Amino acid sequence: MNTRKTLLSAAIVGCLAFSAHAQQATPQDLDTVQVVGIRASLEKSLDTKRNNVGVSEAITAEDIGKFPSTNVAEALSQIPGVTLDRRFGQGERVSIDGTDPSLNLSFLDNHPVAQAIWLYGEQPNRGFDYTLLAPQILGRAEIIKSSEARLTEGSLGGTVLMHTRQPLDLKQNEVAASVGYSYSQQASEGKPNAAVLYSWKNNDETFGVAVSAQHYEEAVDRQGKEVFGYTKASTFPNATGVAADVDVPNSFNAAWFQQERKRDSAVVNLQFKPTDELEFNLSGMYIKEKFDNYNQSLYSFLTWNPGTVNAVNQLGDVRNGVATSGHSNASAIANSGTLIYDNNVRLSEVVTKGVDLRGAWKGERWGVTGQAGQSKSDNKNLAQYFIEPFYNGGYSWNMDKGITFDDPAGARDPANWGSAGGWFGNNGVFSTESKDTYAQLDFNVQFDSIFNQLQFGVRHGKHDEAFTLNVYGGVTPGTLADVGTIGLTDIQGFTTDQGRHVQAGRNNVLNWVRNSPIDYSNPDPASYLNNSWALTQTNNAAYAQLNFSNGPLRGNLGVRYVDSKTEGSGFVYGGTPTLTDLDSKWQTRTKKEDFVLPSLNVAWDTDNDWVFRFAAAKVIAWAPYNQMVNNTFLNDTTLTGSGGNADLSPYESWNFNASAEYYYAPQAVVAWSVFYKKIDNYIDTSATIERQYNSIRDTSPATWANLVGTNGCTADGYCDYSIQRPRNAGSGHVKGFNISFQQPFGESGFGLTANYTYANGENNTGDPLPYQSRNAIAFSPYYEKGPINARLTYNWRDSYLAGGYVAGAAPSSVDDYAELGASFGYTFNDNWSLTVDAQNLLDETYFQYLGDKEHLAGKYKSGRRYMATLHFKF
Repeated sequence: MNTRKTLLSAAIVGCLAFSAHAQQATPQDLDTVQVVGIRASLEKSLDTKRNNVGVSEAITAEDIGKFPSTNVAEALSQIPGVTLDRRFGQGERVSIDGTDPSLNLSFLDNHPVAQAIWLYGEQPNRGFDYTLLAPQILGRAEIIKSSEARLTEGSLGGTVLMHTRQPLDLKQNEVAASVGYSYSQQASEGKPNAAVLYSWKNNDETFGVAVSAQHYEEAVDRQGKEVFGYTKASTFPNATGVAADVDVPNSFNAAWFQQERKRDSAVVNLQFKPTDELEFNLSGMYIKEKFDNYNQSLYSFLTWNPGTVNAVNQLGDVRNGVATSGHSNASAIANSGTLIYDNNVRLSEVVTKGVDLRGAWKGERWGVTGQAGQSKSDNKNLAQYFIEPFYNGGYSWNMDKGITFDDPAGARDPANWGSAGGWFGNNGVFSTESKDTYAQLDFNVQFDSIFNQLQFGVRHGKHDEAFTLNVYGGVTPGTLADVGTIGLTDIQGFTTDQGRHVQAGRNNVLNWVRNSPIDYSNPDPASYLNNSWALTQTNNAAYAQLNFSNGPLRGNLGVRYVDSKTEGSGFVYGGTPTLTDLDSKWQTRTKKEDFVLPSLNVAWDTDNDWVFRFAAAKVIAWAPYNQMVNNTFLNDTTLTGSGGNADLSPYESWNFNASAEYYYAPQAVVAWSVFYKKIDNYIDTSATIERQYNSIRDTSPATWANLVGTNGCTADGYCDYSIQRPRNAGSGHVKGFNISFQQPFGESGFGLTANYTYANGENNTGDPLPYQSRNAIAFSPYYEKGPINARLTYNWRDSYLAGGYVAGAAPSSVDDYAELGASFGYTFNDNWSLTVDAQNLLDETYFQYLGDKEHLAGKYKSGRRYMATLHFKF
């Protein structure tokens, strides 16, 4: 079959010749052809892939306001080489060809989107959280796996380019709307959602406006088992039953995370094109998200203090070097206990705003484009209302089922859950802000030769990140009987005692803390000093890229120069932390570096439906923002923490890609691609023991008295903490391949997309790379004929290394994970249609472990999710 020169592909080729609409993407003319349905969406995505020069993938909306999933990340999961981490049961961030999500870049209409954190205790991450975006606003998304000089620096795995719809590409007075209902089976709760898009343009099609707005709600429910580290049996002098070198879980926790997510968003695009040569686009975005959540944890803590250590009298059922059962008596120490019940009520509201201006002019032989804007996101009052009652009584525990009380009736009496030496909780407030400011100018000149176009330009990008924590004491001591309770929990997978324990309830906790005499004028010094930091990263770049084309051969070669300046600020102090003389403690470390990044892309499009590609480039990627400042985040209860390193240099990698693609039938392809990444300046995170000040000495002296003498804690307030910090550890590599297949089966209505990815990488010490699964599969059969369409999506990924759940916890592995989703649609007429979607139909378990599967770290269930949506357009 010869290459099909449809209006679509002709538009793409023409745009590629002009090319310089922006550094990040091929021009928006791709969206001038209306796409309706699964097959049309797949066909357009295939045309995008074939006509790109580099190694890439694409996904296209099935209709206006109908991106092919309820979540942008879940839609991307069908792309070869893309894998998701689903810690809350659905995709948030994406890995590309075996790389950490934080080492990829994502752009919306060619510009960055700032993101503030929503989860209390989490640190800012460069990886894009796709739950921020309503999928209805997107028309197309591409993943560029091979770099070009024109692409913004900062990606090691790939660059994700997301495109909204432009008004001049839509019909005049076009309206697309939807109303829906999402239901969480585990939460037994449903929520409404709605979206609308309106587009207008004048009769001359020189000016247009597109406005889209969305409201989305969702109930999230995650339940599971957690272990907060292991210690040796020799730690417990009174324990019998196992050898001294057996590992013992320090804590066994029943965790229940409940959340109601709400997102209101609006996007406005203005497009002005007075002539064929001149065009301007002005875009604005506003997103408000509420992530309020309630997290309950009831757990043992064997090494909490000398009383809990001495209370351990029996250990047993050793499996693979781990004691999986035991018994503890009541603690003999006054104002102490054996079990802890954490109640964390968190209020979280993220507001994201952005404005972007683009302009383009093209002459007969040359053109110029420009883009400038700013994106800002903040969560200024990420508050946690926290109480921590304890229970002093004997209990047995078993890692398969949990805790059984010696006195079940006594453990369910709220009056028996009290405060430890006057300590009962606190009120913590994070304030976080993220801001991207950018401007770029691009030129292109056309030639009548094999080298047919020269692109060159400059870009200025500045990212600001600010992070502050204040923790306030003064929560009134009491018991759960004083706070109030709402009956029993219902946490699956546990004994009756731990799975159905006494429950305080969100509103009771919130009211108790708010009605306490909190001293807001005296925040905890250690928490403020260790968790307040700021970072400014400024990149100035220039590039030149020469494009060539000669018959079936096309490609580009270029070089990008980057001048980078990072200013990381934090508090540096010695001795007892105080809030005096803060200016002298606030120190800024500046690091300046520059980089030369060459690149080459070659594509050979034969006359017999084969396309061969080769790409080579040097790329760089920076560590997450918090890792680049000299800060420390401490967990004073578990004596763990994490911190940054202001001397970090970015990853540097030589990336090589090659592919062979056979377009053997309409809408069909089978493709093979290989990749190799040789990484220098590899950043590894390891734990070392550091002496840090424990703020419990100030907030709860009686509790502190019991800690002195354990874990290196001394009377001056310092303890031995296990602190994880990043460092440039040496080198690493990633190698692997993708195989993908796509085909509709004649006029039957049936079709199939499928792909397999193999990725194998390690650092110079032989340790695996984070978020890299060796094997990953995506499989999606579909049916589309007449008014009916249906699709199954199955994703499976092998085990992989990921971060720990508790701040400072050792990195843990995640077991293999399968996701099965389904979608059914019925089109009533040209205006009305209905879709029903389901996710996590297998009710998969998210299982984290340390080293081997007997060393449990976390095991969670999030339940199945369903959504029904009625669509309307005219």
